[in-house]
Amino acid sequence: MFGDLLKGAIGPIVDGFLKFIPDKNARAVAKEQLEGQMLTAMTSLVQGQLAINQKEAEHGSIFVAGWRPAIGWICGIALGWNYIVQPILSWAVFAAGVDLAAAPQLDTAELTTILLGMLGLGGLRTYEKRLGVARTGVQS
Repeated sequence: MFGDLLKGAIGPIVDGFLKFIPDKNARAVAKEQLEGQMLTAMTSLVQGQLAINQKEAEHGSIFVAGWRPAIGWICGIALGWNYIVQPILSWAVFAAGVDLAAAPQLDTAELTTILLGMLGLGGLRTYEKRLGVARTGVQS
């Protein structure tokens, strides 16, 4: 996915430069080399991020190693409030005949963006578990 995004962003620039190579065979070779270099660069970026993630996960402090679970819990609680608790509470208060101001409705656009990003990271966690390198807790 990241490769497709990068290719979409850089692809037109690369194609623009490749137009200046008159020989079709040389153009194909140059394009293959550029794509190989892009793949190497992307692999290097991903490996660097994985190294950072591993260092964070190995850290003894809950404030360093536990930030992702904390964000996940916050998103889960907020979404639970917005889609389960608040509607039931509003219905119960209305059914009881009590006239209260509406309970706050949270803006879930930002929460959903954060949560979906974290779920993408959860896919990496599943991959770690399949490899057998995942830890089960924060070490102190």
